[in-house]
Amino acid sequence: MTAESPAASSTLRVTTLPEGPVAYCVAVEVAADRVRKAFDRAYRDLGKRVQVKGFRPGKVPRSVLEKLYAASLAEQLEHTLVAETLAEAIEQSGLEPVAEPAIDAAPPRADADFHYTARVEVKPAVELPDTRGLPAVRPAVDVSDAEVDERVEALRERSAPVVEQPPETPLAPGLVATIDFVGRVGGAPFEGGSGQGVELEIGSDQFIPGFEDQLVGARAGDDVEVRVTFPEGYANADLAGKEAEFACHVVAVKQRQLPELDDEFAKDVGDFDSLAALRQRIRDDLTKAQERESKQVLRRSLVDALLERTAFEVPAAMVDRALERQLQTAHQRLHGQIPEDAIGPQLEQWREQWREGAEREVREMLLLEAVAAQQALEVDDAEADAKIEALATEQGVDAAVLRRAYGEEGLVRVIKAQLLEEKALDFLAGEAKVGETTDS
Repeated sequence: MTAESPAASSTLRVTTLPEGPVAYCVAVEVAADRVRKAFDRAYRDLGKRVQVKGFRPGKVPRSVLEKLYAASLAEQLEHTLVAETLAEAIEQSGLEPVAEPAIDAAPPRADADFHYTARVEVKPAVELPDTRGLPAVRPAVDVSDAEVDERVEALRERSAPVVEQPPETPLAPGLVATIDFVGRVGGAPFEGGSGQGVELEIGSDQFIPGFEDQLVGARAGDDVEVRVTFPEGYANADLAGKEAEFACHVVAVKQRQLPELDDEFAKDVGDFDSLAALRQRIRDDLTKAQERESKQVLRRSLVDALLERTAFEVPAAMVDRALERQLQTAHQRLHGQIPEDAIGPQLEQWREQWREGAEREVREMLLLEAVAAQQALEVDDAEADAKIEALATEQGVDAAVLRRAYGEEGLVRVIKAQLLEEKALDFLAGEAKVGETTDS
């Protein structure tokens, strides 16, 4: 279907041609009169700026300027005319682009209409199926005594002081070694391969596989040579798969002294009157975590079910944008962790691996937008403000600081989008056929 939009002015004619469910070709014709005026203005400005031998400043004839600058000026005016008319052309087309349109143009001529095309991607029209009775699963929330015991024991171990043992005490799993060490690969020390006064719990798997095992039986004052092979997938590619030798000196052997599990322990680790109060707080925290996980599993199963029943094309530009956001976050995370020259190849590898996930992210967003629109769901300013206040409280900052850090308008827009998705998911959950499971 071809649609010719009524011109907003006599200088612009716009024709819209569909190229698929999410793409259109917008053909733009800029009237010769407008083009001629653009050339006249450009040559006047150019005449004021350039110096040409034999002519006074500002007195260079246009014929001379055309001979010297026609090609470069036409190329410049191509970009100028597109920049000046594109927004008006898109408005006339009635389209809402999801990304900057791709432009195809050639340099204009001063005595002719100027033509160019803009390829515009838009959001798809999502036709939803019947959303009543969608199958979904929700893991049961049930915190066991064993889970509470495990958290209490971990807290007990973190609170335990480490006490030096007699010099004749041999290292064994569970004991802590204080060591000095120097690592070498191919006989040469390497960055990050040495340390002094490092505390290492035997059996904790803090170091690369095999390192701690070779310290078992050593006593304070002993020197031990440890030979290991770095894993193939080691973060530092320069060391991955290579053999290394570590000259280790055991400075001391220590042992954690676990405190008694009583009311005094509870008071020492936090603002608790009793061990029972501490256990109750841990149970409450675990329950909240399980509830969040259960809700996430429920929502994921709902979206899976709806995606299986809904087919639509996704604009490539939206997928690209989602993928770039993920890669930018990954870049920031990798910076300082691996060599700079290794970051680029790693990101390119992820670019291919993560594209499917980025498309899934966009599909979910478009699907939930469609549900919200179908059900006329909305988020008002008060709801967005309340969410921003809650986020600020979680981060321990003032809400005004949070708004300034992320930009008032942008933050509110993102928060409203998140809240709208949550409302859409809550609506789907309310109509779903939910089965409870003990698996999370």
